[in-house]
Amino acid sequence: MDANDVIDALADEDTVSGGELAERFGVSRNAVWKHVETLREAGFVVESTSDGYTLEKVPEYGGLAVFHRLRGKTEYVGDEIEYHETVESTNDIAVERAREGVDEGYVVLADRQTGGRGRRERVWESPSGGIWTSVVLRPSFAPRDASLVTLAASVGVARAVEEEGVDATIKWPNDVLVGDKKLCGILVEMEADAESIAHAVVGIGLNANAAPDVPDASPTSLAEHVDAAEVDRGVLTANLLAELEDAYELGDAVLDEWRERSSTLGREVRVETPNEAVEGTAERIDDTGALVVSTDDGERVVTAGDCVHLR
Repeated sequence: MDANDVIDALADEDTVSGGELAERFGVSRNAVWKHVETLREAGFVVESTSDGYTLEKVPEYGGLAVFHRLRGKTEYVGDEIEYHETVESTNDIAVERAREGVDEGYVVLADRQTGGRGRRERVWESPSGGIWTSVVLRPSFAPRDASLVTLAASVGVARAVEEEGVDATIKWPNDVLVGDKKLCGILVEMEADAESIAHAVVGIGLNANAAPDVPDASPTSLAEHVDAAEVDRGVLTANLLAELEDAYELGDAVLDEWRERSSTLGREVRVETPNEAVEGTAERIDDTGALVVSTDDGERVVTAGDCVHLR
């Protein structure tokens, strides 16, 4: 038994007694009380009466708050959420947990990051007010299809943003945009051999009510595009994790949805790879998620790089 079990019980019933919970989970009433106190420390308002405990209010954010809002939305993503007020990088922690053998769907969530990371090892501070999270996945498909994880993550984010009433597009390979401004970045880190993927850690930085000062980027926050003064981060995070699971479960069928949401295809682009810059028209993505660019010298297939929309 843990605090999540108490959340489930209190959410399902108007009032439930400590004795009832103790009998249900095979623990002492004192253990139940300790878990209720954990909820209270996390910002839950749990009233105690002669009839038992009643859940009166759920906090806006935090691991337990997101877990509560995820109830019934997912099969496995978010079953365990490790929450921190401040970390260097949620991806670093999630990679460590993946190596330790946590189940697929394990989530690391933070209110603030002091060393958020992106492609090419860029580092920045991610302030309180955004959604900074990493999810451990254990794909069953072959390493050649690993990019499906990245594509699914960007589709999941775009869907969650659209649930807030904001139109979002995806810039290859994995930036989610509102208009021409960056709303979300995604960093996927994998460990694999020639035949299988041990794990994939999906790091998501979604600018909900605040945006980091990222070099060479034009960021925006979701709060700038909605009617409310602030976005409810607890609700948005729960929707994000649910949409990520759903898009990931699509497998290669996610390619078609990614294409429909793309702001890159058909555009003049410059893709900066570690070795060169490829410039031309972004024609399509192939079945592995690589970008096919039509250049003056013919078609080029780019598997990774920083994509710039030229016009």
